[in-house]
Amino acid sequence: MFGDMMGMMNKIKETQQKVEETKERLKTVMIDEESSDGLLKITITANREIKNISVADELLEDKEQLEDYLVLTLNKAINKATEVNEAELGAVAKAGMPDIPGLDNM
Repeated sequence: MFGDMMGMMNKIKETQQKVEETKERLKTVMIDEESSDGLLKITITANREIKNISVADELLEDKEQLEDYLVLTLNKAINKATEVNEAELGAVAKAGMPDIPGLDNM
């Protein structure tokens, strides 16, 4: 029993390390999103860090329109980044979980 417990603890430590490595890798995964007409383009990492915003000159003439575009496009980019982030981290965490009887039915 003690050996099983040590094995589980080692597996959990291993998983924690893989999760941290995955978080670091996700900093380099870039997600591009743009408005439907292409006037606003945003690049964001899978860790939800904005890397670039490109605004067409014609959007600079209308402050309210630019603000609307920013909100909509940023939210789309953040949602995509969150999906990628959760899928990647979830896969790593699930793969690294020790086999504990009764937990596989949850």
